[in-house]
This record gives sequence, structure tokens and C-alpha cells, in this order.
Amino acid sequence: MNIKPADRPTAQTMPKAQLIVSEVRRRILDREWRQGDRIPDEADLAVEFGAARATVNKALQLLADEGLLDRRRRAGTRVAVDPVRKATLSIPIVREQIESAGMAYSHRIIAHRRSPLPDALALRLAAPAGMPMIHLRAVHYGDGIPFQYEDRWINPQAVQGMDAVDFRHVNANEWLVRNAPYLRADVTFSAANADARDARMLQTRPGQALLVLHRSTWNDDHLITTVRIACRPGHEIGTRG
Repeated sequence: MNIKPADRPTAQTMPKAQLIVSEVRRRILDREWRQGDRIPDEADLAVEFGAARATVNKALQLLADEGLLDRRRRAGTRVAVDPVRKATLSIPIVREQIESAGMAYSHRIIAHRRSPLPDALALRLAAPAGMPMIHLRAVHYGDGIPFQYEDRWINPQAVQGMDAVDFRHVNANEWLVRNAPYLRADVTFSAANADARDARMLQTRPGQALLVLHRSTWNDDHLITTVRIACRPGHEIGTRG
């Protein structure tokens, strides 16, 4: 499931792209460009808006992620027919979730190291094989009881200054939500039986049914993070749509 961010600050490097997004969206909503219409080529839009073609491409891709445009290689870009409104995602700060439930929050780092991104993950994320990443495994607790276990890969080059952050002592979930605005997120939910590690981290039995979330986020240039989250039995995750 491809999801756009909800209430997330726009990257400061994209003011021109956002201007193009706003104007193209207006033309679609005002029916200046109707469903199925092919819109002007990127080169023509670049001239109209006084922008680089790469900036126009970025803007049109954002609108395609919203479901307003249908982009096909060699067939041009058209206004989507019967566009589907895509879900929006607000990534929760786990500490706030736990404290709002009236529990005391704590957090433990299980493992932290620099490591190349595994080939299987790189293939799934269309990322360079072997790119240097921070591999972090951690457990979040409420009143000392495991709340969720996360196995996370972080790209230290995704956000300026991130390379200096010591995630051995900083809550990666909270830091990334507050400091790494994203433009695109891919999210999948599944049910899985706890393996030996999940069971140990969540203090449950092997084979216990768990809700598992895989979430990856990108900014305009880079993969930011990809994480597998195994939730305690009975946990619920909501998205805003």
C-alpha cells in the first residue's frame, strides 16, 4: 500500500515543486483538465512554470502518488479516471501512544551496528545493494511490559545531520518523526506467528499470532528508513484516511 504523509512538513528543498503540485491539482479539481485528458509534457510544463524538468517530474509524481494522475512510460501523463483517494498516514510516536494509555514508557536498544543493506531488502525497496545503513533493533515498553519490537534500518545520509545522531541513546522512532519529513511511505500489515526472537522480545510464546507492520519512508532524494514492527498480542494500529 502506497501512502502519502499526513500533516507532514514539506521538504524545504521543494518550494517550486509544491507550487506546481498546487496549480496542477487546481486545474484537475476545477475540471480544466478532465478525467482521461493527457496533460502537457514535462518539457512544456517546465517552460510554463520556469522550473527544471526534474522539478516538474517530481511534482507530477507526487500527484500520481495522491491518485490524481496516471503516469505511463511512453504514453504520457493523464488525469486519472475515477481516481481513488489514497490513505494518509500519520506515523505515531510510540512514547506518546504508551503514555496516553496511562502507562510509563521505557525503551531498550537490543542491537546497534553499521551494516550494508541486505540484498533482499535492497531489491524490495529499489535501493542500491549494499548501501551503508544503521541497523537497529529495539523494544518499547509500557509499565515494563513489551509494547512493540522493531527491527529497523536507517539511512544515515537521508537527512542532513543524521549521521551525527547516536541512535544507541536516542529513540529512533521519535527522532525520525520529528526530524525526517517524508514524501512517500509504503506500508504493509500482516498476521504472523511469533518466531523465537519475536517471542523473546515480546515475552510471549513462539507461534503466538502477532500483528506485523512493515513501513518504509522516502524523502525527495533518499530512502529514510525501513522497519519491521512486531506488536504485542491485541495491539491495534490505525491510519487516517
